[in-house]
Amino acid sequence: MEGGHGHIILSLKQGDTQALGQVYDLYSSALLSKMLRMVKDTDVAEELLQDVFLKVWNSREKIDIERSFKSWIYAIAINTVYDHYRKLSRDARLQQELINQFSEIYQSADDDFIYEQRRELLEKALHEMPPQRLAVFKLCKLQGKSYQEAALELSISPSTVSNQLVQATKFLKNYIFNSKPLTILILSWIFRA
Repeated sequence: MEGGHGHIILSLKQGDTQALGQVYDLYSSALLSKMLRMVKDTDVAEELLQDVFLKVWNSREKIDIERSFKSWIYAIAINTVYDHYRKLSRDARLQQELINQFSEIYQSADDDFIYEQRRELLEKALHEMPPQRLAVFKLCKLQGKSYQEAALELSISPSTVSNQLVQATKFLKNYIFNSKPLTILILSWIFRA
């Protein structure tokens, strides 16, 4: 049993809602911090945190009081984040949000390990793009230029800029969501717990 908190964990296992509140007080801050580092969005992290505690409550009978509760609850959190990313891979709107996150990451000076892994994945994807598509993506997504500004700079039409940007985004989605490094990136969080 976890030192000092074993009675709370046992009460939770037996269905005590007050014990759930105490477990929330004990673990929510650290879990939220980990999840926020992973998803880089406060609203998403907070929503996922609520899912974690709902899963803890629904799985309370499976708690093994002879094993580390902290490891168990962190495993639930990791699986919740992993499920979130799996849903992203099936949801076009959420995929676009992740692509936007990758664009922000590319420009960030943050040296967090997870951030750095995402940045490396984005850089690998960018190196696979044809030169004109890459130039359009960098000007519009990374430097924030308008289609007209990018068109002038590259001596192409705004509609070509638009088409290249659509193709770049589609390519990035396919690259990122079919990439083993994304799974490795998610799983690497496990070792930071």
